[in-house]
Amino acid sequence: MLLIGSVLGRSASTDDTYKHIGVFSDVVSRIKSEYVEEPDMKSVTLGALNGMLEAIDPFASYLNAEQFKDYLKSSHVKRADVGVILSKKFGYVGVVGTITGSPAAKSGFSTGDMIETIGDVATRDMPLAYASMLLQGEPGTTVKLSVVRFRRPEPQTVTLTRANFPLPSVEAKMLEGQVGYLNVDALSAPQVQELSAAVQKLQKEGARKLVVDVRNCAIGAPEDGIAAANLFMNKGRITYLMGQRVPRQNFDADPAKAITTLPAAVLINRGTAGAAEILAAALGDNKRAQLVGERTYGDAALRKAITMDDGAAIILSVAKYYTPDGNKAIQDALVTPQTAVAEPDAQVDYDDNGDPIPPPDDAQLGQPKKVENDVVVKKALEILAKE
Repeated sequence: MLLIGSVLGRSASTDDTYKHIGVFSDVVSRIKSEYVEEPDMKSVTLGALNGMLEAIDPFASYLNAEQFKDYLKSSHVKRADVGVILSKKFGYVGVVGTITGSPAAKSGFSTGDMIETIGDVATRDMPLAYASMLLQGEPGTTVKLSVVRFRRPEPQTVTLTRANFPLPSVEAKMLEGQVGYLNVDALSAPQVQELSAAVQKLQKEGARKLVVDVRNCAIGAPEDGIAAANLFMNKGRITYLMGQRVPRQNFDADPAKAITTLPAAVLINRGTAGAAEILAAALGDNKRAQLVGERTYGDAALRKAITMDDGAAIILSVAKYYTPDGNKAIQDALVTPQTAVAEPDAQVDYDDNGDPIPPPDDAQLGQPKKVENDVVVKKALEILAKE
């Protein structure tokens, strides 16, 4: 009976799939025959493809044959950039975050902003990978963007100058109460090494507790997040990777790579993504650190380009990283702090050209976070004081 049920289940699933394909074909046929004017069926098809991909994966892309060739060429060449991390949102290109010190950060781009056009080309149904290519180019060249910011309802035109810039280094300092503070804006391999050195330096200086700030940290490969988490864990599961065709792979802490057992708090927000989410989920679920701040963005997956017969390709998540405590994909469930603290929205005003007007204290946009009067840091210090 179990075997028959399994076969029937697969058959029903296949029948259901064909039913939906039939509905899709019927809708396309009705659009072609009933719409008020002759539709551009190429645009209709591309819109449907991108909408389908976005529905299951906000980081997926469909590239036609010509776009995919350009993508392959650009993927092997280091080009100047504007420093913005992208995903799809409501059919448009949305901002996950920016790189500290980059042109985008200095122009006030932040998590939740939506890019309507890139160089006068609408991003509606634009492949995400293609949008990233349009933002890149020769150093010193400019790109014009139309942006809808969550702080301002009307679109703004912003011109960014492409540049080569390094990823921000890990910032370390001692706070009162013998608490070491670590500001991490990126988690590539060099930053993981810097984080390790900074933690050991703070311990030598007398730190008895640590605050690890990964707010707005959206740069870094999953393996870098795993390596960073291992610095704080001498046992336990960090994460695991699994997909429909990717066998489960567990990533457990290696005691030899752990460098500290100090009590810790990890600061997260809606701009925390990727490697930093893996780090936060691992330390939070293993009761290794208190998570303080806001829910993260949701981006921790293994992606690959899958080529089609006509030379086109789809870039798709083929496996997801999961929280160590169970069946929750980070990309779907996000990482939720044990102590929620809402950050005050940055009050940034813009002139008629869309350029940011510095706030009264002359603080520079796109620079490292400041801990003075930071409500999230203060809450973390209160929590650590009780341990």
